[in-house]
Amino acid sequence: MLAATLVVAPVLPSQAETLADALAFGYENSGLLEQNRALLRAADEDVAQAVARLMPVINWAAQAQLTYPGSPIANISIGESQLSANVSLSANLTLFDGGQTQFAIEAQKETVLGTRQALLGVEQQVMLRIVQAYMDVRRANEFVALRQNNVRLITQELRAAQDRFEVGEVTRTDVALAEARLAAARSQLAAEEGFLLRAVEEFRAAVGRAPGSLQPAPAARIGQSVTEAKAIAQRTHPSILQAQHAVTAAELGIRRAEAAMGPTVSLTGQVGLNENLDAGAQIGVQVGGPIYQGGALSSQLRQFMARRDATRASLLVTAQAVDQNVGNAYALLQVARASIEASERQVRAATVAFEGVREEATLGARTTLDVLNAEQELLNARASLISAQVDETIASYTVLASMGLLTAQTLNLRVQLYDPSAYYNLVDGAPPILSEQGAALDRVLRAIGGN
Repeated sequence: MLAATLVVAPVLPSQAETLADALAFGYENSGLLEQNRALLRAADEDVAQAVARLMPVINWAAQAQLTYPGSPIANISIGESQLSANVSLSANLTLFDGGQTQFAIEAQKETVLGTRQALLGVEQQVMLRIVQAYMDVRRANEFVALRQNNVRLITQELRAAQDRFEVGEVTRTDVALAEARLAAARSQLAAEEGFLLRAVEEFRAAVGRAPGSLQPAPAARIGQSVTEAKAIAQRTHPSILQAQHAVTAAELGIRRAEAAMGPTVSLTGQVGLNENLDAGAQIGVQVGGPIYQGGALSSQLRQFMARRDATRASLLVTAQAVDQNVGNAYALLQVARASIEASERQVRAATVAFEGVREEATLGARTTLDVLNAEQELLNARASLISAQVDETIASYTVLASMGLLTAQTLNLRVQLYDPSAYYNLVDGAPPILSEQGAALDRVLRAIGGN
């Protein structure tokens, strides 16, 4: 018993902690969320790069060349060598491309919106994992307490059997039965302590720190029927919204491929300066377009159409999966609630039976085996009730996740919510690094990297 206490005590700190505390800490310290936020910022930059294609492209070049006249090399005269040098600036601005660039920008925006929904999906996964880890630690703690109480009760029964054996009321068989049950109870206690340690490690991985003294967590309030929940999920679930943005992006890809078959008009300009400081400049308009490329453009168009069809099918599959998940989550919730009701009745009946059998045993009307069996029935009933209560809480939050509502915002957690549009608003106009907005971006990225 002392060894068991030493094992369990370190994972049960005195600091009280609620489920909301664990969810808030996990939200603010999740490496998985940070990873996907970075992926979202990378998608934001794709929009900036697409916008940049509509802006002037300015390049500079410098060249120096020393020429030696004469042949062969042995007859070269250094004094007759010539040095030429020039510096130039060139600029190019697309005036018309049939809408290719604009379609690319809109497609990237849809990709960003889809990536935001993917981030919400990851957030839901993080939240649900924390809920499961929290409740599993609660379950393991309760089971360890049950097993410890079971060991104490069987120890008492063993002592009673030994006392009755000494006065001749029972046989050696009764004592052996109690000893066997005590050994089994200690083995089960050790197993539950092992499960507790594993649950603590899962909690540490899900939340980012070891659990404190976890407070009871009631089930989430689910006010909708399964039909209403399915309708809400079709409108709000991140997976469905992400698939919808993917369909829109694919349709824009088709229009972009069609525009690529048309002409392009560009404005070009160049300013140069040679070694004699003579300056020159030129400006012009360039018009061009494809005539024949071996069918590559037509193939690309058909490819985008196929991708559009694939994303539409994916949207249908996703919607069906979300609908099924809502139904499954509700079924688990109903099963857990029914189990709680049945287990409560079982605990009440098993308690009465155990107390009666133990009292009858003191009068000689029951054997030690009868008492041990009644105590085991009560233990099983209490364990079933604990599991049902834990399963109800997990199932209720699973329902929220299946509806797309298990987020820090909908749970009203006391955290600084991540704004997915903040970084996008900084890079939307593709600011250059030397601009004021570019400097602000640099500060933001340094702050993120520092964290």
